[in-house]
Amino acid sequence: MLVKRFEDLDCWQAAREMTRFVYSLARQPAFRRDRRLVEQITAASVSAMNNIAEGFDTRSKPESRRFYDYARRTCSEVESCLYVALDCGYIADAEFRTAYELAQTTRKLTSGWSRSVGE
Repeated sequence: MLVKRFEDLDCWQAAREMTRFVYSLARQPAFRRDRRLVEQITAASVSAMNNIAEGFDTRSKPESRRFYDYARRTCSEVESCLYVALDCGYIADAEFRTAYELAQTTRKLTSGWSRSVGE
């Protein structure tokens, strides 16, 4: 598939799906009362999407890879926040596993895309 826009990237699409799911979790009554955690996890998920988009639009390979690295690291931030949400009883085990898997998928796809840019 020819990639013409950041929206065409599998990693950006995965980040979008992760973000959508994170926001659905953050809207749950118990979770949304923890404003600090909601702000942290939603900002991290949006950051992954945005960094992939920015990386796609940069003019140099090193700069692109830097943005993709930021995106990968914010997936780890989402995962860490998910543990807090789970431990506080804001989300169920199944919700945790789904969200965690979405973050891992986003990270893996972003890593793959970043490697392909470096070639």
